[in-house]
Amino acid sequence: MVWVGVAALGGVGALARFALDGAVSQRAAGLPYGTFAVNVSGSLLLGLVTGLALHGDALLLAGTAALGSYTTFSTWMLETHELGAEGRRAAMVANVLVSIAVGFGAVALGRAIGTAL
Repeated sequence: MVWVGVAALGGVGALARFALDGAVSQRAAGLPYGTFAVNVSGSLLLGLVTGLALHGDALLLAGTAALGSYTTFSTWMLETHELGAEGRRAAMVANVLVSIAVGFGAVALGRAIGTAL
């Protein structure tokens, strides 16, 4: 039954990523802000899961299925590569550095919130 939950939550996570990315990208063009919003919010939630000290099936369902399908490394790297291919090297470097810095901050914040709960 857990694997049914993994499949279902994996689908929900992917659909949530698609919805948030699309909503943000419609409003903010020029840089991959949609992917940034997805990955930062996913980092915050993963930090929360860590702070709550979930384990076993709960960790599998929340961390791996839902958040693993929600966040996206491959799209982030593809969009970063495309910025470089377009000759937008400063934007490419900024996309990497800002995403990593803000992502780590989001994880730390989420973990602090989860630990406090």
